[in-house]
Amino acid sequence: MSGMGRAGLMLVLLLLPGLALAQIGGLNAVTVTTAADGGKVYSVTLQIIILMTLLTLLPSALIMLTSFTRIIIVLGILRQGLGTSQTPSNQILLGLALFLTFFIMAPIFQEIYDTAIIPYSEEKLGTEEAMTRALKPLRAFMLEQTRETDLAIFAEIRGLDGFESPDAIPLNMLVPAFVISELKTAFQIGFLILIPFLIIDLVVASVLMSMGMMMLSPMIISLPFKLMLFVLIDGWSLIMGTLAQSFFS
Repeated sequence: MSGMGRAGLMLVLLLLPGLALAQIGGLNAVTVTTAADGGKVYSVTLQIIILMTLLTLLPSALIMLTSFTRIIIVLGILRQGLGTSQTPSNQILLGLALFLTFFIMAPIFQEIYDTAIIPYSEEKLGTEEAMTRALKPLRAFMLEQTRETDLAIFAEIRGLDGFESPDAIPLNMLVPAFVISELKTAFQIGFLILIPFLIIDLVVASVLMSMGMMMLSPMIISLPFKLMLFVLIDGWSLIMGTLAQSFFS
């Protein structure tokens, strides 16, 4: 399994430390018992069932704990602003957002892999210590992107006045605050993206109204102008670069 794949698996275990398996490396996938008639009975161990259940949470962890949320929302707003309906398709946007997420999160995944997963696989660390080390860079990333006001909202719900240090913020409070901050940032970027397209739509609609061509849809006329503008300014490179830089600024 690659470093990113193992790091992704560790992210799932971080969410449910209570269900993390103490000896995950030495699980017996299938147990064999002898029946009364001398036959063999094969059964899957409970630990494997729990592990497979945890793996189903991996997509949610990838979406909620990384830069994926901001990227996919901005790309969706961009497509809406262009007025190209289903072009690019959902599969293309999801793939683009996924690989850009891997690019942005690569240093964090690599740190998790080097400091937690490798020592754990070599049995130099216990499960609890490995999860603590793996959680540290992920928490730092989320805290850097989370607004204090969003954290304050959840702290107020819990009846807390504040936290002694960033490490004292519980993960079940940090994750929703991080997601809310990502949604706010994504809509702010999307608003700025929509402004030039909105101006083009308004200009085209005004021209058509002045010419008395009210039966002609302004969207049909404005679409090529918006595509031309987007291509001339090298829009895709600009959008991707801006999204990536927004996480490192």
